Amino acid sequence: MNFSNGLTMARIVLIPAFLAVLFSDMPNARWLSVLFFLLAAGTDWLDGYLARRRQEITNFGKLMDPLADKLLISSALIALVQTGDLHAWVVIVIIGREFFVTGLRGLAATKGSIMAAGMLGKIKTISQTVAVAWTLAQWAYNDYWMYAALFFTLWSGLDYFFKAWKMGDINLK
Repeated sequence: MNFSNGLTMARIVLIPAFLAVLFSDMPNARWLSVLFFLLAAGTDWLDGYLARRRQEITNFGKLMDPLADKLLISSALIALVQTGDLHAWVVIVIIGREFFVTGLRGLAATKGSIMAAGMLGKIKTISQTVAVAWTLAQWAYNDYWMYAALFFTLWSGLDYFFKAWKMGDINLK
């Protein structure tokens, strides 16, 4: 366990705290939940940066970092359905894409291929983070941010599909 992996684990630990604050009756709960969410999301950038800079990339980190991201975003999206701020179909599409891409990566791995995260995947993560934070804060035009995130989510999912197809990791015959 190194510091970068500790940040990844901190992201997972912050999820229940974020949800507890969001659903609490405390004053300014929404703003505090935005702060907790952004703090957790910020550990994603920081753990990756530090792992590369310190050359602390581990198999644990390769597995847990994307899992922590998916847990954070998925829990926030599901919570936003519960609060009435988001339509369930948006969440189903986004989480469905995550399962789909995880399946593609697993299939590629069985054939000895590694499907690394590309630029579209990073844009997808940033757009989802902004959309969730914006919606949590209940600022104007949150639907536009969420639809932008949905667009990048679907685009990056198609990108993974076509990469896997070109690599010969999937065969539709």
